[in-house]
Amino acid sequence: MILTDVQLILLGVIAVGSLLAIVAMLSRSGDAAVSDRMAEFTRPKSTRAQREQKASKAALPKIGKLIMPDEESRQEKLSSRMLQAGLYQRNSSAFYMGVKFLLMVMPLGVGILLFVSGMLPLYQGILFGVVVGLLGTVLPAAWLNHLKSKRQQNIRRALPDALDVTVVCLEGGLSLPAALDRVAAELKGAHPLLASEMEIVRREIQLGRTTGEALREFAERFDVEELRSMASVITQAEKFGASIVKAMRVHADSMRIRRYQYAEAMAQKAPVKLIFPTVLCIFPALYIVLMGPAGVRLKQMLDNM
Repeated sequence: MILTDVQLILLGVIAVGSLLAIVAMLSRSGDAAVSDRMAEFTRPKSTRAQREQKASKAALPKIGKLIMPDEESRQEKLSSRMLQAGLYQRNSSAFYMGVKFLLMVMPLGVGILLFVSGMLPLYQGILFGVVVGLLGTVLPAAWLNHLKSKRQQNIRRALPDALDVTVVCLEGGLSLPAALDRVAAELKGAHPLLASEMEIVRREIQLGRTTGEALREFAERFDVEELRSMASVITQAEKFGASIVKAMRVHADSMRIRRYQYAEAMAQKAPVKLIFPTVLCIFPALYIVLMGPAGVRLKQMLDNM
């Protein structure tokens, strides 16, 4: 069966609408999410509790709880992925599973609706639902990976500056929690993500956590090796009575060298990455310009023969 113009337009609208929804989700997950977390520290407790209670009563988290994995290890792994993606809400895992289920089932319903309306035969409607549903199972995981990689890039870019400011504050006589508070205030405009995380670390230390524990959890929320090494350096310095200032200064210098080496490596990879756009986009147009007239002349000669 050949699709009519109306059917093609409808399918195009559905595809474009789905794409725009995905793009909106990805764009929402950036600076706006960081601003929301920063606002959580100043919002009244009653308001936060009401929001969490309202979110727990939503339909998607309820559906997600029904299909959550039973194994505790898988639940912990999913919760860790939520934290690494910056989703700190209590029901984020259930919401994620609900969205995944919705994206898997909704295309099948759309395909059946197209069949009922007479726009597609049954097998094409089911095929549409199955193919788009399979894509729907992959998109949430890709979205989480995108959020995680973006957070890791932001934290790697901001961490050397934060360490420098922390060293200056410690040399000025401030304690580590007070230095972290000062870093969060100073870097709130330039690096809001790091500022919000520093605020979380400071509050955990004030609530009784050791500095090493708070920094290790900070590293686990990002899955960044530089943060793990920083937590290890500070923990060892506290354990053996060494100077935290000297240890952090050495660590900041090593991180700056790593960042410089990473920039050099990316610059060396640039020519290799440019091969594919050059071959696929530039060379075909160049071949058409250079060989097009010769091809036309050759065709004319063959026609005359």
